[in-house]
Order: sequence, then C-alpha cells, then structure tokens
Amino acid sequence: MKVVLFCGGLGLRLREHSESLPKPMVTVGDRPILWHVMRYYASYGYRDFVLCLGYRADVIKEYFLDYEEAISNDFVLSNGGRSLHLLSNDISDWRITFADTGIHPNIGQRLAAARKYVADEEMFLASYSDCLTDASLTDLVSDFQCRGKIASFLSVRPAIPGHFVSQRETGQVTALTPPKLSGLRVNGGYFIFRQEIFDYIGEGEELVEQPFQRLIEDEQLIAYPYDGFWAPMDTLRDRQELESMYERGQAPWAVWNRSEAQPPFVDLTSPRRGS
Repeated sequence: MKVVLFCGGLGLRLREHSESLPKPMVTVGDRPILWHVMRYYASYGYRDFVLCLGYRADVIKEYFLDYEEAISNDFVLSNGGRSLHLLSNDISDWRITFADTGIHPNIGQRLAAARKYVADEEMFLASYSDCLTDASLTDLVSDFQCRGKIASFLSVRPAIPGHFVSQRETGQVTALTPPKLSGLRVNGGYFIFRQEIFDYIGEGEELVEQPFQRLIEDEQLIAYPYDGFWAPMDTLRDRQELESMYERGQAPWAVWNRSEAQPPFVDLTSPRRGS
C-alpha cells in the first residue's frame, strides 16, 4: 500500500527556516520532520512513498539523492576501508516517487496530480508532512478495510494554548476549561483512501472542503477519534516543543524505537552518487 505525502507547503509561520527550506525539511533532532513521518509509516511496513512536491522541491530531492546511511547509523568498516556494513539502516528499503505538483496547488489538487502514481492501489495512505503521531496504523488500516467506506482521517484534539473561558454578560467568569477537556476535535490528517476518492475531487477544489462534504452526504467518510500523541509543526513554538521532546529521549512518534527488530547487514560497497 502506497503512502502519499503532501510536501509542497511554504511554511509561512516558520519564516526563520522557510526562506531557505521547504517546511517538510525543517529538522526535529538531526533529521527533517518529513523523515520522521516517513519512518513512522515504514515502521508499519508501508515503505512505498509518493512525495507531492512544491516549494523548493530541489531541496527535498537533493536530501534523498545524497542520503548517507552511514552518517546516521552504526557500521563496521573493514578490508582497509573498502568494505562498509551497516549495523542498522533507515531508508535502504524505501521506494520514493518524487512528483512535482507545483508551487501553488492546494492539497486536493496535489492529490489529484498524484493519481497516476497510485492507480494500481485499491487503497492508499496519505498525510501532511508536518505532523506527528503514535497512532496504531495497523488498527486503523484493519478497521478501514472492513468498513468499505471511501475515506477516513484521524480525529484529534487541537493543541490550543490557554483555556476556554465561560462568562456572564457582566464579565464574571464561570469556568476555565482546559482545551483537552472540551469536545472539540479537528482533522489530524493520516488519511486512508480508496480509489473512489478521485471521483469526489473537482477541478481546483481543496480536499477537506467540497470533496469531504460530498463524502459526508454519501456517508462515505470516517473519522477515527484519537487521544494519544499527535502534534503539528505549524509554528516555531511547535518546533521547539518537538525538539525538546526529542532531545529528552521522549519522542512518542518514534514507534520504530519500541518495536523494530534488528535489521540485517546492508552492504554499501557499491559506488555512490558522485564517486
């Protein structure tokens, strides 16, 4: 099952980085947030990716073209430096399609542009490339397969700072409610689609507006409520919080650290790009 990732955003609220980097390439720890999202999917066995590129597509392409497994993994060097064997690996078994979907298209248009790359899939996964979660993909996919619906997404509680205020006309405060205790939920991404999704997307339409409304009318849209970890990287504050969690060794989205078995040796003695 393929994974479509929307990587074309400008990241205007991350101006400190987005002037030179596309938003998916802003780092958490020593790797771009895009890598974290992809590694999450890969840990569940979904390693065939379609990247819908836009702003600074060249940066994303160059990152993976020049990716050095040995820089980020333990390895054994032997034979006078001529043989290199990785003790673990990140992306050696990933297949990545780089699809340039333009600078300005919205998510619906980007998905429509990627249609030809998932045409052989009865079902496929999709997500934004700037939010992280530890939700169980195995459970989500298994349930969706049984439902026979066309689309689904993760329904999460928004990360809103402060409290909701209830008050009288006089200004008297009657309650302060922590956001997580409210009933408000938002679209958290992490979509699962069937091929019929493309029949619901009109020319130039944004995915979660007109197409999703049609799906609702036809009772073909499921929202999976999830109260576990989910976090976007929309602002510098968001990035700082994710960075802090990563530095403390408390990154819930890194599900591969909990369940991934030791991978086999990978031989990197073949010539590398540019050599």
